[in-house]
Amino acid sequence: MTDTMEQFPIWRVTGTGQSIDTDVVVREFPLTITLNNKEVATLPCSPQKLNYLAAGFLASEGLINSHDDIIKITVYRKKGTVRVKTKKHTPHTQAKKVDSDIEISAPQVFALMDDFARRSEVFKATGGVHSAALADSEHILVFSEDIGRHNAIDKVFGECLLKDITTAGRLLITSGRVSSEIMLRVAKRNVPLLISRAAPTNLGVRLAQNLGVTLVGFARDKKMNLYANEQRIKGQEAK
Repeated sequence: MTDTMEQFPIWRVTGTGQSIDTDVVVREFPLTITLNNKEVATLPCSPQKLNYLAAGFLASEGLINSHDDIIKITVYRKKGTVRVKTKKHTPHTQAKKVDSDIEISAPQVFALMDDFARRSEVFKATGGVHSAALADSEHILVFSEDIGRHNAIDKVFGECLLKDITTAGRLLITSGRVSSEIMLRVAKRNVPLLISRAAPTNLGVRLAQNLGVTLVGFARDKKMNLYANEQRIKGQEAK
């Protein structure tokens, strides 16, 4: 098994009987993030890309803004700790209205979602993780999986932050429910279009409307629902 999965013996029960079998289960890893020697959070997560998770989480919480804010990130895997040292007096990032003229066609959305599903190897094996990706209109640029839907997105944004990959004018794809917290994460990184395989909450929709983010839900099986700022999705004129 990999560091993201573990195999267990199980009893498999069906309508016709039961049998002894094995099943692959996703690993859960407690990660403590410290910022300038102060503990800020302990996150249950999947045990990979821990530096990206720490950077993305701190950015989502408004504790850092950019790569330039970070002096050093050190991962102590055996201790389950990531220590982050930053410059002092870092300004907090606030969510502002996203202004972007990006456009994407419905067939392009469906093609991206097909690619997104093909990449979800841990989900295929365990059914126990969420996925997230940053994309342009043609290609997935960054992809991550985690047991937490927030973590998967933070890993994507953390990788973008540490590698200086721009998020403005691009798309965020997620497998999970779009709550107000998810929408704020996206708007803080100036992402104009959020596509989910799952449903939004009412606050997620209202924030998308107010923040200028195009919100797409239930994007699967060549179908999707457009909840906010639908003008960026072309080829969807009402009949």
